[in-house]
Amino acid sequence: MLNQILQDALFAATAAIGFAAISRPPSRAYISCAVIAATGHSLRFILMNAEAIHAHIITATMLAAFITGVLAVFISPLAKTPAETCLFPALLPMIPGIYAYKAFGGLAMCTFSDGQATFLYYFFQFGHNAITCVAVLLGMVIGATVPIFLLRKISFQATR
Repeated sequence: MLNQILQDALFAATAAIGFAAISRPPSRAYISCAVIAATGHSLRFILMNAEAIHAHIITATMLAAFITGVLAVFISPLAKTPAETCLFPALLPMIPGIYAYKAFGGLAMCTFSDGQATFLYYFFQFGHNAITCVAVLLGMVIGATVPIFLLRKISFQATR
């Protein structure tokens, strides 16, 4: 499992650097984004896949987003950037794209269904995946912004 955790961390860090490059932060912020993303995404992976914990994706994502937010608040002053500069690229690898894709696929298949049973099956798929996607996104938003407001004094220190 250690190999999978390290692989997950590497891919999350790579994705965070790519997402950070879009908004062109100072070059000193890239390593912070990578470290925060690797830590947060790996924590979510552990919470979801460890046999002792086996948390649901919504719970695991919210807790990982909270830890990601705390890390961003404490690491961003070292990079001399606002916490959001390190936080947002680090969160993007946790976006539940597969659930959004499956939700859209279920909705599209509803239009092609020829009977009530088929329609209800695909509508259930649409509803389940859409609700999961929205709940994960809300968990990310809540989990990531709470540390910024709780640690306001530290959070806004990087921009002074």
